[in-house]
Amino acid sequence: MATQKLYAGAKLRELRTRLEHTQKDFAARLGVSLPYLNQMENNNRPVSTTVVLALASEFGLDVTELSAGDGERLVSDMREALADPLFEGDMPPLADLRLAASNAPGLARAFLALHQNYRQVHERLASLDEALGREDSRATPSPWEEVRDFFHYCDNYIDAVDRAAEHFAARHAGPQGIRAAAIEALSQRGLRVMFTDMDAMRMVDPAAGTLQISSRLTEQTQTFQILLQVALRTQDKLLDATLDLARFHTPAARDIAKIGLANYFAGAALMPYTAFQDHARSCRHDLEILAQHFGASIEQVAHRLSTLQRPGAKGLPFFFVRVDQAGTITKRHSATRLQFARFGGACPLWNVHRAFETPSQFLRQLAETPDGVRYISIARDISKSAGRFGAPLRRFAIALGCEVRHASELVYADGLDLSRDSAFEPIGISCRICERKQCHQRAVPPLERNLVVDPNRRDLLPYRVD
Repeated sequence: MATQKLYAGAKLRELRTRLEHTQKDFAARLGVSLPYLNQMENNNRPVSTTVVLALASEFGLDVTELSAGDGERLVSDMREALADPLFEGDMPPLADLRLAASNAPGLARAFLALHQNYRQVHERLASLDEALGREDSRATPSPWEEVRDFFHYCDNYIDAVDRAAEHFAARHAGPQGIRAAAIEALSQRGLRVMFTDMDAMRMVDPAAGTLQISSRLTEQTQTFQILLQVALRTQDKLLDATLDLARFHTPAARDIAKIGLANYFAGAALMPYTAFQDHARSCRHDLEILAQHFGASIEQVAHRLSTLQRPGAKGLPFFFVRVDQAGTITKRHSATRLQFARFGGACPLWNVHRAFETPSQFLRQLAETPDGVRYISIARDISKSAGRFGAPLRRFAIALGCEVRHASELVYADGLDLSRDSAFEPIGISCRICERKQCHQRAVPPLERNLVVDPNRRDLLPYRVD
């Protein structure tokens, strides 16, 4: 298999600008000529091995940052946006999209934001939600999607918050020690923790100085909610500083993101980065062993694995997704080349949908995407009871996976035949941009292909993809 060339012009320019170096100075420290550096920064030449070594030795750069998945995410998101019927004609070549993502990532993000705003306006009109004539009917980004994209393009890793949580947990041993320390930290700030039989998971009464936690929750969820409140009480300045850098468009987006950062702190305190990463490697990423050791839920552990993207100390590049029974993606992140659809549901051939049929069991799947990349994926139902009769049952399924080249580091790969091509099921991102011509589960035609309809023949689909 040919080695893929590394083009990282935008990252080279970003590093040089951050160091306040001229091109001449930067080229000298890298040991290359000025024209050669200029060609690399404009992606006319790939980054050579000599330059990669110089970046590591001269600047201490984590060279894995050069091939981070930001460009792949942008390419995937642009392909999905350009598959919208709004854009008539042929899809731009994949090479052009990759050039845009690598040479002009800011422009690519602006295009995605413009398309997202268009969709929101179109959906508002289509649903006739009385937006016409209202003063607040102007197009604004969806706060929820804006926050989702913030975490998406941060690689789901927030360094300052992660390190603050690890520092908090370092002084205490085990989940019970962390839980006791969290309760004590709130007590010192005038907030007494109480466990109450109630429907709400967490409720603060500022006047009474109490934090009520539902006694119906599992112990793991109780601890998580207490730690979330610790973040809001003890890390407020850090959270606000992080939010200031994000520059959200609306107060609602900022409020949602603050809770998201508090959730991030809670997970990082319950499962401190270094200790969690070390234990994950030693047990070959066995979710059940990790959940028991750190006093966390299966979902919390799977989500935490997807956040191990600290520069210089990265864990396995996982993707993580949570879906409901309708197939709607409610959580998503990928540190791999596999990117999820921004709109609509996930591919129906993915094993995450079958997890609802086998509660409390792990399903394993070997899968191959249209670009030829192969993955190993595990899925599990994680239904959540409200703790009383008559309360609605919240049903979700999660999937966690990575490229099959990391299979030796996963306990879930044991016993699978990775050498057999037929063992890998064909999956895609979404039907609109999937290139597979013979998919028996296709819901809509691919918008970038011509269709041939034969009135004298009917196969699995009522048309043939040309």
